[in-house]
Amino acid sequence: MASAAFTVSSPAASAVAARSKVLRGGKGEARTGCRVGITRKNFSRVMMAVAVDISRFEGVPMAPPDPILGVSEAFRADKNDLKLNLGVGAYRTEELQPYVLNVVKKAENLMLEKGENKEYLPIEGLAAFNKATAELLFGADNPVIKQGRVATLQSLSGTGSLRLAAAFIQRYFPEAKVLISSPTWGNHKNIFNDARVPWSEYRYYDPKTVGLDFEGMIADIQAAPDGSFVLLHGCAHNPTGIDPTPEQWEKIADVIQEKKHMPFFDVAYQGFASGSLDEDASSVRLFVERGLEVFVAQSYSKNLGLYAERIGAINVVCSAPEVANRVKSQLKRLARPMYSNPPIHGARIVANVVGDPAMFGEWKQEMEEMAGRIKNVRQKLYDSLSAKDKSGKDWSFILRQIGMFSYTGLNKTQSDNMTDKWHIYMTKDGRISLAGLSLAKCEYLADAIIDSFHNVS
Repeated sequence: MASAAFTVSSPAASAVAARSKVLRGGKGEARTGCRVGITRKNFSRVMMAVAVDISRFEGVPMAPPDPILGVSEAFRADKNDLKLNLGVGAYRTEELQPYVLNVVKKAENLMLEKGENKEYLPIEGLAAFNKATAELLFGADNPVIKQGRVATLQSLSGTGSLRLAAAFIQRYFPEAKVLISSPTWGNHKNIFNDARVPWSEYRYYDPKTVGLDFEGMIADIQAAPDGSFVLLHGCAHNPTGIDPTPEQWEKIADVIQEKKHMPFFDVAYQGFASGSLDEDASSVRLFVERGLEVFVAQSYSKNLGLYAERIGAINVVCSAPEVANRVKSQLKRLARPMYSNPPIHGARIVANVVGDPAMFGEWKQEMEEMAGRIKNVRQKLYDSLSAKDKSGKDWSFILRQIGMFSYTGLNKTQSDNMTDKWHIYMTKDGRISLAGLSLAKCEYLADAIIDSFHNVS
């Protein structure tokens, strides 16, 4: 074993070889080795100790911290009482505490009362969940549901659903490219990179207006090769909070249909953005109504607060039931070696909540309250900025944005000032999570934004 260690190619190999030569004392020089206090009897033990110093992982570099999750780590290390964590997109109460929905607690109590087992789910997940989630997304009366044209697989929240779809694209559309908005959620590019799916960006954010660059978006989608996949945010675009208008969605659908592109929706905030499940699904339903085949990744992290349950789904709307069956069979084939089958706890929560009329009504009410709190915070932040900033700058773009995020327009240096001087933690692209802000903290945040915007270049 010891001799094998010296064949490892690494920066340490030559140094170890030199140590070995000294210990051996050269050819036929065993006595020299003895002079430094190492006998033949102990030689193999020394060699084993040397071998332990060599790692097969010498060439593995330290990975950079995650740009979003790293914000929380820095926040926890800060001892300042004024600190605010506006980096991670997780809902907080007005007291800035994590919130478990009351309807979720009821669903879990119901599960305990039933005494359900923990057996493996099928590869495609819990049947009751798959039925409920597809109906929630497309509408229970939608023809694609009634005709069996939707292939639905429960997956590992939004990230896992996107990753499964990316693997499908790589296998069955190897020449296709995915178009991603600029900017987009930080993990989108990682997902397609790891699946070895090529991607390019289409224009989305206009820094001059802190709004949508609609003309640029349309031009880039129009210029893409026919048959490209276009990744779209169903509602509450992350990170900007800027959504197309209904009229703009119609135009986007026109171009995608004309170019024979495949729309691929990421729906992470249904019901959580506007407070209405139907309104937040309207963009997806528009494309389906036009008869297009569509990919949709879903997540229940935000709207049911099931962050750690990793519950979501990938849905593929197909042209016919037999096509949906084939697509579903291949998604299952991809899922089997990737994670085998999905977790059951969160799936049962969703199935219970959506499937019970009383709990479903309670859920919609709680979602409206959560969305309403964020809207109130957004309004208060705008009011505070407008009252405190004497420069005449128009901050109304904050009110035009939707969902839990706001794109402040701050650059990296200004965002660093927010953290270094004001102890406000956020991503370096200027995005803040309003879900982590309270009404009581709005004026403090406004002071920090005004200082950073006007006094830091």
